[in-house]
Amino acid sequence: MCWFFLWILWFMLLFRIIVDIFRDSALNGWGKAGWLVFVVILPFLGVFVYLIARGSGMGERDLRQAQKSEEAFRSYVREAAGPPSTTDELARLAELKASGHITDEEYERAKAKILA
Repeated sequence: MCWFFLWILWFMLLFRIIVDIFRDSALNGWGKAGWLVFVVILPFLGVFVYLIARGSGMGERDLRQAQKSEEAFRSYVREAAGPPSTTDELARLAELKASGHITDEEYERAKAKILA
């Protein structure tokens, strides 16, 4: 069972490094090809050398990718939601007036501002 666990762990590490090689925008095509050949042809040595040489930057690259994904998601949500419509604003004002949070005068001013 231990060997099976270590075998799975090894493949996870190998795939993680391959994804990191392709994700890194600082490497040019030849650098990516060289690292990939090194990791695939000599997997044990290649993985260990990669972790020593570029392992500290793996976390930073993951963090940048997560931040980009988060910003893209937030941007999409903002675009999809759009600005509140006039109808929504008027309905919200009517609720505030009905609950007594604003007076009739405040309601009329806010309504005129929205419709203008």
